[in-house]
Amino acid sequence: MTAELEASSRKRILVIEDEPDIVRGLRDALEFEGFEVQARGTGAEGLTAAMDWAPDCVLLDLMLPDDNGYRVCETLRSRDETVPIIILTAKAQESDKIRGLEAGADDYVTKPFSVAELIARINAIFRRQSRMSSSHADETFTIGSWSINARKHTMSRGRTSKRLTFYELEVLKLLRERSEETLSRDELLEKVWGVQTSTTSRTVDNFIVKLRRKLEEDQKNPRHILTVYGLGYKLVP
Repeated sequence: MTAELEASSRKRILVIEDEPDIVRGLRDALEFEGFEVQARGTGAEGLTAAMDWAPDCVLLDLMLPDDNGYRVCETLRSRDETVPIIILTAKAQESDKIRGLEAGADDYVTKPFSVAELIARINAIFRRQSRMSSSHADETFTIGSWSINARKHTMSRGRTSKRLTFYELEVLKLLRERSEETLSRDELLEKVWGVQTSTTSRTVDNFIVKLRRKLEEDQKNPRHILTVYGLGYKLVP
């Protein structure tokens, strides 16, 4: 394989981050793992690079010098419904993380973060995307009155349609595969995010909150995604 072909087959990671030390560390680690990397220091430059370069994954800092990171995330998502967006944030409040997920992010990592864990999450995304593209089984399934289209990342009911992010869909698929079983937060983290640490278990809780907002008629009294206190979650289709 020629060098040009090798380069074309490498996954592209766009880093939108204005702190030079973080950019340098991410670039070195990601390129060592075989990814092709571009970095931009402002929201405007990042949006332009996303349009021109078509990355396979975006790492987005929320604290940018020229724009609100949430708005940048919303714009990225409006232009591409499926590209994975991972937010890098120094904001540790759950409300800030939820806001980022609502803006269209697939995941978040709180600064200071483990580069190894971040790369594990990125690799998990690409592994699952590969399996999805090579399999034609279970393209659609139902939960309650909702029809889930795994290929299009959508859920629809009558004339209502909602988009599912990468991780939302993967959580739903895993819960469905193990329907009526209780899955712990750690198991969901390991199988969906590719990490094995309980320190980020709130990630799972936040995605359950998001899914309930989209799926349940009454979020306070869910019928489909149930909490099994002290153990985890289970799906009742």
